[in-house]
Amino acid sequence: MKRLITAALAATMLTAPSFAAEVKIGFVTTLTTGAAVIGNDMQKAVDLAIEHMGGKMGDLDVNLIYADDGFKPETGKQATDKLVKQDNVDFVTGFIWSHVLLASRKSVLDAGKFLISTNAGPSPVAGKLCHKNFFSTSWQNDQTPMAMGEVLNQQGVKSLYIMAPNYAAGKNMVAGVERTFKGEILGRDLTKWGADAQLDFSAELAKAKASGAEGLFVFYPGKAGGAFIKQYQQAGLRDTMPLYTVFTVDGLSIPKLQAANFEAVLGSRTTGHWAPSMDNPQNNRFVADFKAKHGTYPSNYAAQSYDAMFLIKSAVEAVGGDLSDMDAMRAALKAANYESVRGPYTYGNNHMPVQNFYLQEIVKDADGIWYKKNVATVYENHVDPYASECSMN
Repeated sequence: MKRLITAALAATMLTAPSFAAEVKIGFVTTLTTGAAVIGNDMQKAVDLAIEHMGGKMGDLDVNLIYADDGFKPETGKQATDKLVKQDNVDFVTGFIWSHVLLASRKSVLDAGKFLISTNAGPSPVAGKLCHKNFFSTSWQNDQTPMAMGEVLNQQGVKSLYIMAPNYAAGKNMVAGVERTFKGEILGRDLTKWGADAQLDFSAELAKAKASGAEGLFVFYPGKAGGAFIKQYQQAGLRDTMPLYTVFTVDGLSIPKLQAANFEAVLGSRTTGHWAPSMDNPQNNRFVADFKAKHGTYPSNYAAQSYDAMFLIKSAVEAVGGDLSDMDAMRAALKAANYESVRGPYTYGNNHMPVQNFYLQEIVKDADGIWYKKNVATVYENHVDPYASECSMN
């Protein structure tokens, strides 16, 4: 009888789900170089999310491992390889830069892990390189500038000069605004990007002024955004060439622009899928606690990273901690059944969010602090233009 019981227990152990003691999450971002201003904001949001969860997803402890991509594709891939092969994480998330994500994606997906981008949304991963284990908590790169193109049309702008950094996301941003803008493009400059990114835009601004364009569209994230805005104001172009931006005047640059008293920023408009002003319980808690801890409004990079943690939590809890059940976790991720700071959204066939995009304005809050506020809806439940190229149903 004892032998029979022992054999039965052994058989049960072989067939029972393998429940882990923890969920391991690798978060790849930029923690060095001038671009660390973005990575640090993302890290603050992730830490806040884990704090809000009490350090657990269901019954599992959260083991979070940060990795620095050094603002370089090759460094990002090496960091990702370590997370997958040595640390054996269950999820890899983060990724600010499209060129870093494109260099790293195969390392994660070929290992059978989940890859969740909290920012980068290059067109290939939304289209022909879509994958069942890839998800995004941000957007496809073209979408935000597509919304800006619609705004330009509504405002009657007939001609435009375009500036952006010369890398995958910069090219997508240019393609996005050109996809919807019905006026004439009088010139475009793609400037040097990377660890030694160009920060002097005087020559390009002179060309823009000489073009006679009615407006100037730019995409310059992080440190480059602040540098550009300063030079734009110094060039005295505000009255002759209004500025239209995406991911340039944001939660990271606005405090510095206010400190420098760049009043030209107030009233300027951009487009996006999220703003601190969005009124729902999850966003209200996130913004209030982030401000209390760090003294500033969170950026969209922070918001998307915060969401990623709760998206992962929803998948872990859906399988009761059985992280071997990839199919069930994938279904839970696709369902997006969690409280997002942007409000409810769904996933398209390519696992990019189907969500609203808004016209946003830089305004003062009740305490005189500048921040970004939604003022109108440009797109409702917008599907990115590359979803049709994805073979997944």
